[in-house]
Amino acid sequence: MSRLDDKKSVIGNADEDTRNMDEIDDAEGKHMASLTKSSALTRSDLPDLLKAVEIDSIEDIHDAAVALQSVGEEYRLKLAICDDISSREPLVDENGTVLNSDVFGWVEDKERWWEQNSLALHSPMVRACRYENEPFWCNSSGFYCHSRNPYIEKIELKTYFEETTRFQSAILIPIHLPFGQISANSIHSLDRSETDLAERFELYADFFALLIRRFISGYVSAIRTTRRIPSDCVLSKREVECLHWAAIGKTDKEIGIIVDLSHATIRYHMQRAGEKLNAVNRAQTIFKAGQLGYLGAND
Repeated sequence: MSRLDDKKSVIGNADEDTRNMDEIDDAEGKHMASLTKSSALTRSDLPDLLKAVEIDSIEDIHDAAVALQSVGEEYRLKLAICDDISSREPLVDENGTVLNSDVFGWVEDKERWWEQNSLALHSPMVRACRYENEPFWCNSSGFYCHSRNPYIEKIELKTYFEETTRFQSAILIPIHLPFGQISANSIHSLDRSETDLAERFELYADFFALLIRRFISGYVSAIRTTRRIPSDCVLSKREVECLHWAAIGKTDKEIGIIVDLSHATIRYHMQRAGEKLNAVNRAQTIFKAGQLGYLGAND
């Protein structure tokens, strides 16, 4: 083969490589376009994604977190995951690796929100997660939910994004777990200046809520080692009735008058409820009954 033939061959191979790269770029572009135009809930691989983020034991935590982060990257979104807003403990894997830094990429000093001890008490986004159990999004103008929530409408956000975060908006995924535990998770656009997440919210929020709920539920089950409430606890109708009145501030004597029972009988029912709940006093009995949903929402 002549040098000219060799040169033509090299040029031909280069052209073919260029065409292959163009085809790959075109395929990726079409894939991204399809992601941005349809609800993520319609993905045919959703069952596989749910399985990938599932946690059966502490050994599964890291791989499940990587799988969740990969989905976020696919949509050019950054995830911040918190399993318990009342705890200072960060999200970790079996080796104690902090997942929000090592997996989810929150590495800069001002981004390491889990090191801010007062965040759960003062962050308006965390406060909003106490009052809402469906996904919602927010920017400096306020909160936007699937349906109106008057509780979070009064929470001020005007200066929050300027003072405490480099992002100008966020999608929030609150997860209300058994025993009163609340998980607060946020999703951010990689474009830090983006303020309008309405379209992303409609397309992706419920999808990520499914994935994050599966991940968090498994994480909590794997990481929790102490059972403070007995399993299969069943309170009687009368015990629940007494606890309901106690929860809204009534004394045993007052409860007796309301339900037409003696003071001693009320004390007996309260004591029996406490024994079933493994509580040390009246306050803890009421608290644990509330954690199990026996008391409902008191007006």
